[in-house]
Amino acid sequence: MIQIKNAKELTAMRRACEISAEALRLGGGAIEAGITTAEIDKIIFDFIKGQGARPNFKGLYGFPGTACISVNDEVIHGIPSKKKVIRPGDIVSIDTGAAWGGFNGDNACTFGCGKLDLEAQRLLEVTRESLHCGIRAAVCGARVGDISHAVQAYVEENGFSVVRSFVGHGVGKELHEDPEVPNFGAAGRGPRLVSGMTLAIEPMVNQKHYTVKTDADGWTVRTADGGLSAHFEHTVAITAAGPEVLTKAWEGAAWTL
Repeated sequence: MIQIKNAKELTAMRRACEISAEALRLGGGAIEAGITTAEIDKIIFDFIKGQGARPNFKGLYGFPGTACISVNDEVIHGIPSKKKVIRPGDIVSIDTGAAWGGFNGDNACTFGCGKLDLEAQRLLEVTRESLHCGIRAAVCGARVGDISHAVQAYVEENGFSVVRSFVGHGVGKELHEDPEVPNFGAAGRGPRLVSGMTLAIEPMVNQKHYTVKTDADGWTVRTADGGLSAHFEHTVAITAAGPEVLTKAWEGAAWTL
């Protein structure tokens, strides 16, 4: 069932999302050659706890980290490790969130370590803009499929592919709520968007084919063909005035949709 948030609940969600976004920004800012993904994870954990919030990924379905940190061909759910060292030219996807006041925030961004090659940089730029395309489609009266179609169309016209096996979702009192928000599909399909819905819109975009595989650890998902993958995500509230990006802080102070 899709949960509609009232004004008081949205206030709590805004704070949860502010903490989530700042945690993501700090984690991304720590990326440099030689740092481990476990060290990045600790930076995020310490910040969230210091804000009086709860790291909502940690322990969820048994996941051991505060953040999913996925490198290069890893799509999602990378487990932070003292053995995984970031190197120059890596792309590093961080997906994390915080719970505050009974509500959850969820966001992700793919960061580069130093200078990236042109194809990796373009993958990041296209994936980020596909997220923005999806958000712009998230207006009252539209349908979930309009978000899906906007993301897919932009990604594919730029020569990349959208992961099919994992999708966005509602978010609120639970980190994962209805409805599912695919990054592919036909416009005009799916649940209608109404004020008070809150959605995690999160394109996962592969450099080559969209197929993925899961490592023996049961968590880490990577591209089946070894190509790079990028992941960007915002928690968005549907309002009568248009989509409100609740996790916008990691985009930078000057960013506007």
